[in-house]
Amino acid sequence: MAPDRISAVIPARNEETNIARAVRSVAEQAEVSEIIVVDDQSQDATPEILRSLQGEIPRLRVLRVGEPPAGWLGKANALAIGAREASGNWLLFTDADAEHRPGSLGQVLDRARREHADLVSLSPAQETPTWWEKAVIPFVFAELARRYRFDRVNDPKSTDAAANGQYVLIRRPVYESAGGHEAVHAEILEDVALARRVKNQGGRILFLPGNGWVRARMYDRFGALWDGWRKNLYLLWDRSLIQVLSTFARVWFVDLAPPLAVPLGLLLGLAARSLGLVAIGAACLAIAAARRVFYGRELARLGFEPHLANYGIVGAALFSALLIESTLAHRWLGSVSWKGRQYSTRSAAL
Repeated sequence: MAPDRISAVIPARNEETNIARAVRSVAEQAEVSEIIVVDDQSQDATPEILRSLQGEIPRLRVLRVGEPPAGWLGKANALAIGAREASGNWLLFTDADAEHRPGSLGQVLDRARREHADLVSLSPAQETPTWWEKAVIPFVFAELARRYRFDRVNDPKSTDAAANGQYVLIRRPVYESAGGHEAVHAEILEDVALARRVKNQGGRILFLPGNGWVRARMYDRFGALWDGWRKNLYLLWDRSLIQVLSTFARVWFVDLAPPLAVPLGLLLGLAARSLGLVAIGAACLAIAAARRVFYGRELARLGFEPHLANYGIVGAALFSALLIESTLAHRWLGSVSWKGRQYSTRSAAL
C-alpha cells in the first residue's frame, strides 16, 4: 500500500500577524508533502511574508486569487482552489491563525486510521490574552459544546455533524464524493456544512478536543471578535429563532440573574429590614457560586483554564448580546460583514 500523502491547504486574507507561525508549524509535520497557501487578496504584509517563507520552506506553494465567483464566499473559494491544486490523498484544511504542535499530525492521522475515520476535526486550544477574549471565547465554546457534543457527532447512528474549520483532515476520495467546497460554496459555515455532507453519505466523522495538538488565537481585536461571532452564531444555532430565544433565556436566568440579584436582594433587605429579601439575596449568592464552580469544570473539560470562570458573568452578558445581534443581522438586516467583504444573508444559501 502506498504511503499516505497529506496536502495542507491554508486560506489567508490579511493574516500578517499569524501566517508565519502557522506555516512554519505545518512545515514541521513530517507527514505533510506540500503546503498550499491561498492568498485571498491580502492587502497587508501577508504576500511579502509568504514570499520570504517560500525561500525557507521548499514544500510551500502560494496561490494568489482574485474576487470569488458570483455566489461564492471568499473562504470556500480559496479552499476549493487549494484543494484542486493539491496532490495528496489526505487534505488538511487549517486556518492561518492555527499553530500545530510538533508531531501532532502524525498522532491525529494514527487516530484516524485506528478508528477508520474519513474526516477528523479538532477544536483547538484557544489563546485568550485579553480580558474580552477571556470572557467571550470560553463562554461561546462552552455553549457550542452543549449543542455539538463530541460523542454525538462521533456516533454514526446520530445525525449530529460538526467540524471546526481551524483543523479539518479529510480523505480526498471522501472530500470529492461529498462535492468538496464547490458543494458548500455559499455557506458561511462551510466547515459544518462539509461535515454534514460527509456524514449524510455514510462517512465517519471524528470530532475531538484539540488542546494537546493545535492552538489558535481567533481574534486579536475586539471588533474582529464581534464581527466574527455576529457572522456565525445564528447559523450555529441552526437559524432557529426558538433555539436562540431559549438559549438567551437560559443564559440570563442561570448565568446573569442570580449574581445581579445578590446586591439588590441584600441591600433592599437590609434597608427594609426584611429577612425574606436578605434570604433571597443569600440564595442567589449560593446559586451564583455553584454556577461558577460548574462553569469552571466545563471549561477544564474543554481545555481552558478553570480560573477563566471568573469572567463568566461578563462572558454571559456579551454572549447574549452577540447572539441577539447575530440573529438580527441574519433575519432582519439581511447582511453580515467579514474581513472587508459584505455578505447578503438573503440571497446567499446560508
